[in-house]
Amino acid sequence: MPKNSKAVKRELDDDVTESVKDLLSNEDACDDSFKKSSLIVNNHEGEGKECDVEEGGSDAEEEERPAWNSKLQYILAQVGFSVGLGNVWRFPYLCQKNGGGAYLVPYLILLVLIGIPLFFLELAVGQRIRRGSIGVWNYISPRLGGIGFASCVVCFFVALYYNVIISWSLFYFSQSFQQPLPWHECPLIKNKTSTYVVPECEKSSATTYYWYRQALDISSSISEGGGLNWKMTVCLLVAWSIVCLAMIKGIQSSGKVMYFSSLFPYVVLMCFLVRALLLKGSLDGIRHMFTPKLEMMLEAKVWREAATQVFFALGLGFGGVIAFSSYNKRDNNCHFDAVLVSFINFFTSVLATLVVFAVLGFKANIMNSKCVALNTKRIELLLGNGIDAHLIPKHINFTQVSQVSVEDYHKMIEVIKGVKEGDFSQLGLDACSIEDELNKAVQGTGLAFIAFTEAMTHFPASPFWSVMFFLMLINLGLGSMFGTIEGILTPLIDTFKVRKEFLTVGCCLLAFSIGLLFVQRSGNYFVAMFDDYSATLPLLIVVVLENVAVAWVYGIDKFFEDLKDMLGFTPYRFYYYMWKYITPILLLVLLCASFIQLTMTPPSYSAWIQEEAKELTLHFPVWGIVVCISLVVMAIMPVPVVFGLRYFNIIDDSTNGLSTVSYKKGRIIKETARPGEDDDTSLIQGKSPSEAPSPMPGNSIYRKQGSSGGPDVDTAPNGRYGIGYLMADMPDMPESDL
Repeated sequence: MPKNSKAVKRELDDDVTESVKDLLSNEDACDDSFKKSSLIVNNHEGEGKECDVEEGGSDAEEEERPAWNSKLQYILAQVGFSVGLGNVWRFPYLCQKNGGGAYLVPYLILLVLIGIPLFFLELAVGQRIRRGSIGVWNYISPRLGGIGFASCVVCFFVALYYNVIISWSLFYFSQSFQQPLPWHECPLIKNKTSTYVVPECEKSSATTYYWYRQALDISSSISEGGGLNWKMTVCLLVAWSIVCLAMIKGIQSSGKVMYFSSLFPYVVLMCFLVRALLLKGSLDGIRHMFTPKLEMMLEAKVWREAATQVFFALGLGFGGVIAFSSYNKRDNNCHFDAVLVSFINFFTSVLATLVVFAVLGFKANIMNSKCVALNTKRIELLLGNGIDAHLIPKHINFTQVSQVSVEDYHKMIEVIKGVKEGDFSQLGLDACSIEDELNKAVQGTGLAFIAFTEAMTHFPASPFWSVMFFLMLINLGLGSMFGTIEGILTPLIDTFKVRKEFLTVGCCLLAFSIGLLFVQRSGNYFVAMFDDYSATLPLLIVVVLENVAVAWVYGIDKFFEDLKDMLGFTPYRFYYYMWKYITPILLLVLLCASFIQLTMTPPSYSAWIQEEAKELTLHFPVWGIVVCISLVVMAIMPVPVVFGLRYFNIIDDSTNGLSTVSYKKGRIIKETARPGEDDDTSLIQGKSPSEAPSPMPGNSIYRKQGSSGGPDVDTAPNGRYGIGYLMADMPDMPESDL
């Protein structure tokens, strides 16, 4: 306070003096912890009342918006949300499929051009406005308020099937405390006369049989429901119970869980990497992985898949990033956070890729040895009956088939192939190449529950590694689930002012009830349907609209001023051009490419045929195609609906409390009703601004522009987020004190 203000304070009573001191001297107290959001409501005469509003909407009690206990907790939450199952079972597959090490080049380029700018944008708007996705986009442009609702719908769709994957991991985790592991070998059927291997398992493999028959008990098509799988139903209930208990107190409870769920996967990955590198053949897998195929960088498909992976790896458009950042301090350096989390995500993907291909290299080596042994026996049987004995090198001893090395086998094959030429294919001999084994690209559940589990059966102390692996998958999944559920709860709580405990329990119960669809015998096919159609296009549309809303509707220049006000420095000009031109164009190209791909590819799924013991690609029935289209339409429908309601004034912009809220240093400032509008639209329940008594004699310190402003007013330094408010000319009060 300036010294000459003491004369003013003596003329006021003690209460008013204390009120002025609070407004001027202690304003930044809200900045430090964000425990309170204050409302200043002005009437047309410039008088106002400052109220603290509870989350439930009461105007007489304080709102306590939760805050992160530490910066580390916040970073772990963002890392836990962005680093998920896709980093372990999607990125390695794309890397192998799209040129090995060469794939990292387009991925890094698109991470810089799309990933980091959009991640920074979401962090910034969440931190500045301090609301969930509905409140943020409703505030920036009421006509685009449907963006937030669309994000919530997509989050709900994704949460439905994502938790099913966690329940699968829980099931495998519970079955890992056995020696040997239950998927170690095919089960036997015993009858009175003989014992034989289950035909379905004999035709496929032990891990494949266990996944499809023991775990999922899968039906042969999506049309055959087959009833509930009770084992998976129990696991799904456990999964939703864990999520509910972790989220019921918001970030105060989920934030503590993050210390384990975000860090434990890195411990497991490092342990797996060290163990895998000590196994025979692991270096073959890593060498295969990172051998660059530079010619593939010229293919548009590689860039499209890299852009899609960048987009989903960071969790853009879900609302979880915005929700987490809304609990931050206003002056937090969100630019540093965006770069840090993005590169942690990238290096996690690379680390997971190293682990996956080191283990797959070990598995390929074992499978190749089995192939050599099997085909060596076949050659022995063909000697003198299609293959001349003199073609076999003399140092090879067929009496010990298991001792025939891979190199010796390849020498035999080369000689036989050179002599037989056109007749070689009729001999039925395989080349037995490690490269061929490694080229059998698998992703998703095929990698985690079939290929990786098979490799672990050959590990020494395999139950221990199985427990660690599936516990890692559970934690990776839970970290992403927390962010996804936060993307649903935070916007709804901010908008409808409901108790978080009730909403959390209700949301989890509803999701579990709908999720029973995914734990029936045909549930795996519905998981594939939701994964393919419920998120891709809607999220791309959401993020395009987010970018346009900030850069073109709200204004990129104004947004840069907000960032300077928050961060204390002006962000690099690079982001100006990214947000305004480059990123929207790239997103539109990606959106069009994804739309073309979806329309040109008939909706289909991979079905497990029990009789043949193999996967076949089947087309969805008519009702399935309708469901696919409905998922996309329902997810994006809030955007045009809200736009239409606003455009035709069915819902007036001025009547929405969310769209007329301004934020200053953790305080919310209600915009006054415009002349001719009803006062009963106040954010404070049931009280119009005109009914609110002023806490000070005379005019309020904050006055609405155009209401009572005159030539003696200056613009407040922080009123930059679209509303703008004026401060009375008080020469005794320097701007720095405000």
